[in-house]
Amino acid sequence: MTISYAMLARALLPEAALVLGALLVLAYDLTIGRRHPGRDRLTASLLIGAAAVVAAIIDTLLIGTPGPVFGGALDLDPLAQATRVGVLGLALLTLGVTAGARPLRHPAEYVALLLLAVSGLTVMAAASQLLVAFVALELASLSLYVLAGFAKDDPDSAEAALKYFLFGGMAAAFLLFGFSLIYGLTGEIGFADIAGALARQGLSPLLTVALVMVLVGFGFKAAAAPFHLWAPDAYQGAPTPSAALIASASKLAGFTLFLRLLWPGLGNVAGDIAHAVPVVGWLPAVALMAAASLLLGNLAALAQASLRRLLAYSAIAHAGALLLGLAAVEVAGPGPLFYYAATYGLATVGAFGVVAVLERHGGGSQLSNLAGLSRRSPLLAGCLMVYVLSLAGVPPLAGFFGKFAVFAAALKLGGLAGAAGWVTLLAILLSAVAFYYYLLILKQALVAPPASEAGKIPVAPATALTLLVAAGLIVAAGLFPNLILDLF
Repeated sequence: MTISYAMLARALLPEAALVLGALLVLAYDLTIGRRHPGRDRLTASLLIGAAAVVAAIIDTLLIGTPGPVFGGALDLDPLAQATRVGVLGLALLTLGVTAGARPLRHPAEYVALLLLAVSGLTVMAAASQLLVAFVALELASLSLYVLAGFAKDDPDSAEAALKYFLFGGMAAAFLLFGFSLIYGLTGEIGFADIAGALARQGLSPLLTVALVMVLVGFGFKAAAAPFHLWAPDAYQGAPTPSAALIASASKLAGFTLFLRLLWPGLGNVAGDIAHAVPVVGWLPAVALMAAASLLLGNLAALAQASLRRLLAYSAIAHAGALLLGLAAVEVAGPGPLFYYAATYGLATVGAFGVVAVLERHGGGSQLSNLAGLSRRSPLLAGCLMVYVLSLAGVPPLAGFFGKFAVFAAALKLGGLAGAAGWVTLLAILLSAVAFYYYLLILKQALVAPPASEAGKIPVAPATALTLLVAAGLIVAAGLFPNLILDLF
């Protein structure tokens, strides 16, 4: 096995750009930035962060898809590179949301932590070894825990960070124990090598325990039931840009990482859900998690009066649909899963961007705060309509084609006669429930009259551009879905 450090350095150029950007933004704030007011410091920090993210995107595109590097520790295949670009794009939009959110006390530190979190997410997208996967996951997670609690004067932010950290620490312990059992059983840490060893061994009781522990860690990262309990409080209390990053880029990178682990690495013990009686493996467990997430997320969202919490329970429901896409990777490839996760991330970042602007200008995140939004800010109302209709799955927006691609892929597993078909049918039926609570948002924003004292809502230029770009990408991805699906 030939290990090239030059190739490794080239493969990690995007991460190097992000880390360098984090160091530069801190250096600026410690020197020149101290002499400027807070608003100028925020603007400069965001510009440095955006430049680092753009440089990372350019580096990713220039690298191409060279395949396995550094002895197979990373695999820069089309899925990894597409996920890297997707994560970086969502991070860039998050920086735009930050420009229009409530001012931060320490903007440079916030941007630096965001860049470090994104560097962990991009490594997760390409990880092909247990050790690299866990280190990248923890780099991203630890940064996100701090970002969730960054509003130190807000008790809700502290509660969000504490719950996120405690659940995340427990999930990391389960995941690491599962990884250690897999290594003990196979003697390998590379996903491809693990697959070769399991092809000879088959499913054993100890491996079953390992699979359960890995799925616990995965369920936390995906905010899937029954490991979702942190999500509503984290989405509710975290600073709005932090919640946007957690809901979008983190989910995209997490699903890519576990797709790599579960199919290329543990595919030989996947089991089967194509028939009425499932075959034991991790696929039946994923199907159960999908069904539980769809039920809990959609039904609990009906009772929410807060837009943040509604988006949190919506995220749990979407995690159930994404789990269906994960289960169908063997027959449909990673295209439907990636398309769904990426376009869901765009809509979620945009929705949190609207929430950020409302909160900054005296409003809250309650649904009632959306009343008369179409008169107070046609830009916000129009963009919110695109995001919500995409989340609801209305054609010709990207959300519709994402759901269609995932559900069609899941039905290829055995039609309606098998367990996969039943969960897919449940997802289709619950889409009607989701459509109802999404319409509640639009009713408030487009139909309900504004309060008598409500005035116009100004939108920062950077945030307005961010919202328009997110909405435009959703429309473009819906009109030309094959541009993404054909990447794989």
